[in-house]
Amino acid sequence: MMKKRVPDWLNSSLWSSPNRSPSPPHTPPTPQGVAAKTAAPAMAEAPVPVPPPAERPVSSPAYATSDAKGETRNPLSGHSGNSTSVCDSDDENGSSSVNSPASVGVGSGALASPAAVDTSRQAQILQELSRKVINMGELRKLASQGMPDGAGIRATVWKLLLGYLPTDRSLWPSEVAKKRSQYKNFKEELLMNPSEIARKLEQSSLENHEVDRGSPGYLSRSEISHGEHPLSLGKSSIWNQFFQDAEIMEQIDRDVMRTHPDIHFFSGDSTSAKSNQEALKNILIVFAKLNPGIRYVQGMNEILAPLYFVLKNDPNEENAASAEADAFFCFVELLSGFRDNFVQQLDNSVVGIRATITRLSRLLKEHDEELWRHLEMTTKVNPQFYAFRWITLLLTQEFNFADSLIIWDTLLSDPDGPQETLLRICCAMLVIVRKRLLAGDFTSNLKLLQNYPVSNISHILYVASKLRVHPAG
Repeated sequence: MMKKRVPDWLNSSLWSSPNRSPSPPHTPPTPQGVAAKTAAPAMAEAPVPVPPPAERPVSSPAYATSDAKGETRNPLSGHSGNSTSVCDSDDENGSSSVNSPASVGVGSGALASPAAVDTSRQAQILQELSRKVINMGELRKLASQGMPDGAGIRATVWKLLLGYLPTDRSLWPSEVAKKRSQYKNFKEELLMNPSEIARKLEQSSLENHEVDRGSPGYLSRSEISHGEHPLSLGKSSIWNQFFQDAEIMEQIDRDVMRTHPDIHFFSGDSTSAKSNQEALKNILIVFAKLNPGIRYVQGMNEILAPLYFVLKNDPNEENAASAEADAFFCFVELLSGFRDNFVQQLDNSVVGIRATITRLSRLLKEHDEELWRHLEMTTKVNPQFYAFRWITLLLTQEFNFADSLIIWDTLLSDPDGPQETLLRICCAMLVIVRKRLLAGDFTSNLKLLQNYPVSNISHILYVASKLRVHPAG
């Protein structure tokens, strides 16, 4: 039987580049003020995928990171996979970059400078955000190419892409106020200590008792509700529920403390870091209590972290102050598309994580049967050994934090939801290192995929877009 040949576009000279030492990992800049609006013509058609840009110098990080190297947890095996470690990359792999693809110069055939591309895209996004009713189709096209660094617009764009903000700008103040008030009520209801609840109930009973009897009252033993007793085992007992929740709350606390320990925004003894950790805990606890079917699953903290980071760094001070409430609703919306991956009872169903991994395997077979056969038939590398973490944590552990944000720009901008785009990106990650995988055995291939090499993110997203543009067959 003839093996399916690799498509011509994959063998293009576009992928050939001189061997370079990968750029050192770096952290995302703190968003600065939103630039003044610049008029720019609206895009009429979807952008055609363009080649990855030449590497540009890495600027100094805008905020410090710890010297200690952060330990990355693997949801499947506890494997440490710090993807920011420097390793050799394939010729077709390029070097690490946090920049989105550069546009091809019109007529000249030359690549536009990355700075010019960022400025142009920023102007186009700002123009779109200034409309009375935002055209989500246009915004998605622009966002899919990545948010310009330092533009301070990612927070607003992500809120729109996740449906937190309506497309009609005139509705923003009322919608935001309503949701922030709702979250405040959730916290007051769900994060209150049972002793405080019991005290309020007791106070209410005493007041009623005084009104009924006309004199200072007290509660007799028979009037104390069984559910208010700390030793009550009743299902409706607030104390029994509190003790049941304690284990989940302890797990959330441990995971939040381990979230990006190398980034001062999330870790350390500073007041801001402690405040950020507390916000992450609150969001995860409220989510767990409102969603008893899912509760909290280890790894959700890694998905929440980029959302909260982006919203907390909104240059609008009022929005930044309400980042916790905004991040909660964005987190709920994002997780709604992936919730089945976190429900253990659905693991073997058609919507569970194993079915999703099977779809990735099928996608690789369709586009590169030779690589699929070598991985799964010859070297017996089960996709679950590496793809479980890739998919459940939305690639947050495979790349440095800045690159993860750019990948999420693309994930969130897909009108059909992030799941299919995520699978295409995962497939592109395999195709890009195909030479090393085809030359490797079980041990070397598993090590490579569980510690994915430093890569040019623009390159990966370009290949992923080609998998959509050039369907197999």
